[in-house]
Amino acid sequence: MIKAAVVGATGYAGAELVRILAGHPNVDLAMITSRQYAGERFDAIYPALAGQVDLRCEAYDAKKACAAADVIFLALPHKLPMAFVPELIAQGKKVVDLSADFRFQDAAAYEAAYQPHSARELLPKSVYGLCEVYTDRIKAADLIGNPGCYPTSVLLPLVPLLKAGWLNPDSLIADSKSGVSGAGRSLSLTTHFCEVHDSFKAYKVAEHRHAPEMNAILGDAVGTPVHITFVPHLVPMSRGMQTTVYADLNEKVADDDIRSCLKAFYRERPFVRICPGDRPPDAAHVRGTNYCDIGFKVDLAANRLVLLSAIDNLVKGAAGQAVQNMNLMTGLDETAGLMQVPYPI
Repeated sequence: MIKAAVVGATGYAGAELVRILAGHPNVDLAMITSRQYAGERFDAIYPALAGQVDLRCEAYDAKKACAAADVIFLALPHKLPMAFVPELIAQGKKVVDLSADFRFQDAAAYEAAYQPHSARELLPKSVYGLCEVYTDRIKAADLIGNPGCYPTSVLLPLVPLLKAGWLNPDSLIADSKSGVSGAGRSLSLTTHFCEVHDSFKAYKVAEHRHAPEMNAILGDAVGTPVHITFVPHLVPMSRGMQTTVYADLNEKVADDDIRSCLKAFYRERPFVRICPGDRPPDAAHVRGTNYCDIGFKVDLAANRLVLLSAIDNLVKGAAGQAVQNMNLMTGLDETAGLMQVPYPI
């Protein structure tokens, strides 16, 4: 059994990690931490887990975490993980960081979007944890920068087609809609019920901090710098993410060509489902699961491709992908603990 610790277990992504790891057949959830709820039982904070998780939250202590666990998940706000990770890596632990602190190889790119980085020396050793794209690197890694939810929903449809050379990388536009849980559990006026209910709005237009993360991975796919135009939206639902990407085609292609490319790239990847042409992805169909559903349509008149994707922002966009990374890092079956049956309604 792999012993795991979740640092920051009472945020939304941390709670999803606890939920998934508690049902993982190869994991012993050995330790959970929370600054705000230290000393409290997890099932008192999240009663849905009563009878499933009987652990108490502890204050974070690096020595205790290293003694308790083989794999440590950090579900913390940006900036905190960079202070914790060096000691964990020095103690030989495998680390999956759900913040942005280790998603960038280039410290300058991280610092331009976030803040100064205090563990720059570890960035070249970190691996971007987009499981379906960087599988072999993840298997050999000790430190994973778990992708953001928006980038996961944008990159999975785009990367195969960019690698195939069918899309003009200078034409990329992504329009994404996220459930409110993507903003985290901390109180904020913009996520109060009365502010969100019956509301649908864009925010951080063309300046969201996930755009540089996408640019880095898209640039890696094509071998040249890429700048995607990215517009996120907040929708009045608790969880889920729906993304539409527009890209100019470099040549005339048919729907069957696009489908063949995507199916070939994801042929042995259990969590990517290519939707039939008459059934576009729907966030409701992936709720609570680690699936990414992908659809598309070739706009023949404009010679443009419209790509569609749906994920659960807390699972494939955060905790589920983190567990998928752990499975790959530790030699487990990639699907272990992640094959929850989707809700039919």
